Amino acid sequence: MKTESAKLSPKVLIVGAGIAGCSAAIALAQRGWRVSVIEKQPQWQFQSSGIFVYSNGLAQFAQLGVMDELVCAGFPIASGRNVYLDAQGNPIVDVVYPNVGPQGTPPILGVKRAEMHRVLSTRLQTLGIDVALGTSVVALVQQDGVVQVTLSNGQTETFDLVLGADGIRSSIRALLWPEVQPVYSGLGVWRSVHRRPPELVDKIMMMGVGKRLGIMPISAEKLYIFGTIAEPKSAWFDRADWPATMRAKFAEFAAPARQFLDEISAESELLYTAVEEVIMPTPWHQGRVLLIGDAAHASTPFMGQGGAMAVQDAVLLAQLLAQHADVPAALQAFEQCRAPVCQFVQDASRRVGQVGAVEDLASYQKTIQAMPDTAQAHVDGFYKELARLDALAA
Repeated sequence: MKTESAKLSPKVLIVGAGIAGCSAAIALAQRGWRVSVIEKQPQWQFQSSGIFVYSNGLAQFAQLGVMDELVCAGFPIASGRNVYLDAQGNPIVDVVYPNVGPQGTPPILGVKRAEMHRVLSTRLQTLGIDVALGTSVVALVQQDGVVQVTLSNGQTETFDLVLGADGIRSSIRALLWPEVQPVYSGLGVWRSVHRRPPELVDKIMMMGVGKRLGIMPISAEKLYIFGTIAEPKSAWFDRADWPATMRAKFAEFAAPARQFLDEISAESELLYTAVEEVIMPTPWHQGRVLLIGDAAHASTPFMGQGGAMAVQDAVLLAQLLAQHADVPAALQAFEQCRAPVCQFVQDASRRVGQVGAVEDLASYQKTIQAMPDTAQAHVDGFYKELARLDALAA
């Protein structure tokens, strides 16, 4: 007869090995779960040149034991300064982002997306967690308190919990919530990677009419630029034309962006993506299957909170599963905690994107003139409300 201590720990299948999936794997493994991770890509591909993470997200990475490695891999902006310029490079206002993490947390960290994944995957390896690439879920059947999963490789296995952490086009969401589809924001984002001049040490946002162009250091050697612009839903650009198209769309931007735009070529690391959201009411779970990260609440990128929301999902879920003996009850508690926070971030980010996409010159001038008096207050108010919502959840 088995004793209570001899019982096997619970098993979780995590579908998707992006930020949400890797973070959940680490958080649950640290709490004693047996973790399996599958990823549909046959090899790692990273559809983002760089990413910036603010201190609220870095605080969650600290919970996973990887924040220091991320800081070493990226470019920390210890001052927290975001410099706003107009399209001609004239100063508008400097905004300082707060440090809401533990001591030593930078207010802003820029990092190459591939480097972030290297840090997370190294932690997975340390914990003995393998990722099965080129593998997806074919079917899910829930009965007798477990989930029976059929995989694309023909294997069938049972799990105590299945997490759909497979992004904005989640296959798990398509299986269980086929009515929920990504919503196009009306905006597109262009990104390219460049050598970082030694003097460029701040996050910079240049404000044009209906366009924004950001510059973010991501390592001691590299930075990336990211330009947002309104595009029709049907917009499509031939990859061979991307360099010329990006240069043309942001041609009016002067220094400091000018040198980076001028050097974009066919050899550049360049990416265009249409910006979409997933606006999904709760429940985000059915029985013992839960959506996390972009699969449940993908946001536009204009508040820089996508990665932070994903890793916070993972950390909080692991905490709640440790507190609740009943898995579905933990998943319901998770939704009650996270839905208000994620909706707040989505709404705030959407508003920022919409304001920046207004192509009317008079509206643009009004926005620019107001920024010296309002921009810092908007940032402070955003983080104050985030803290309030997190405190309510706690």
